[in-house]
Amino acid sequence: MPVTLIITRNTPDRFHGFLASCMLEVAPGVYASPRMGRAVRERVWKVMQDWMGFLQADSGLVLLWSDQDAPSGLGVLLIGWPKKELVDQEGMWLTLGQLTQQHDIEELEALAHHDEEV
Repeated sequence: MPVTLIITRNTPDRFHGFLASCMLEVAPGVYASPRMGRAVRERVWKVMQDWMGFLQADSGLVLLWSDQDAPSGLGVLLIGWPKKELVDQEGMWLTLGQLTQQHDIEELEALAHHDEEV
């Protein structure tokens, strides 16, 4: 059983207390378990989902675990922050984000076409 990680951001103390009872807090808000099985992982995540109502707008959790059937061999579940969309692109996770005014669409397209020609 490979390592399971949960990363938290701006979560209430109840999340930290519960996660610390079943995982090792290796850094502030980062929990790891070297041998967490699927049933335990799913139960822990169910508790996190049940407590979603206690999260603020900028709060969130990310669950990561080894999953050979998932893109990049990495299982990923998100609650709340980060406001990212993960997409499977040819067996690899990609993160989609919004372009800002600092991004010049035409410049990005030109760079993409240049890379294709090289």
